[in-house]
Amino acid sequence: MASTVAERAIGAIIGAAVADAAAQPMHWIYNPEQLKNVLSDLEPCPEFRPQSANPFYRRETGEQTCYGDQAYVLLESLSQCGDVCVKDLKKRTYKFFGPNTVYDLPLNNPYRPKNGPKAILPINGPWRHASLKAFIRNVDAGKEETGCEVDCQIDGITKMAAVVAMFAGRPEMLEKVETAIRVTQNNDFCVAMTLAAARFLEHFILTGRDPNAMESVLAQLNDPRRKQPQDLDRDVIAHINQVKDNLGKTSPELIPSVFTNT
Repeated sequence: MASTVAERAIGAIIGAAVADAAAQPMHWIYNPEQLKNVLSDLEPCPEFRPQSANPFYRRETGEQTCYGDQAYVLLESLSQCGDVCVKDLKKRTYKFFGPNTVYDLPLNNPYRPKNGPKAILPINGPWRHASLKAFIRNVDAGKEETGCEVDCQIDGITKMAAVVAMFAGRPEMLEKVETAIRVTQNNDFCVAMTLAAARFLEHFILTGRDPNAMESVLAQLNDPRRKQPQDLDRDVIAHINQVKDNLGKTSPELIPSVFTNT
């Protein structure tokens, strides 16, 4: 059954939330052998693993990762303000992840010295990671620009669905995405990658299934008159072309050949 643009926009938001919760019990398993062992007990349905296998933190199955929780806060802000309101988003993010919250655990302390006692992992509770710690420190210091300048994790891509859904097809969509992302991640690489992902999601929301989506996004990024151009767009194009070159590989084949543990 054909879906409407509105249905696909809602589906993008709900799908992102469900996917985050489904993957949370196996989040951040970097060891391929460990992941293989965990998956061997779950095939063919690894989603919503009843017991967490996360080596860093433990939450109840069905709860969100630190990325999904950020997406929720952003969605809440958009629904209340009807727009990307930086002031409101800062306030809600600090309230959700800051002092006296479930995220406020000793290991998650944004002022914890790096040479402090070695952490005992996994912790019981959610993980407050680098960009959120930097965000809290920047807010506490009264800085206008609260985003972390060095963190370029996946936060932007995982939480931008609501922004794209609200502004899909409108000329300001990419600008709104960048504004929202820089609240916690004021990092150019992160922004460039997130804007590329936003272009993909917008394409699917507006068009539906399309085997030519990759070519469409590449055409946008190669357009000298593109909206919200970034200095790193050429690097993003190279990454997308790398994906094209590896589409025929399975995950077990791809990861060892392209990625290495650090």
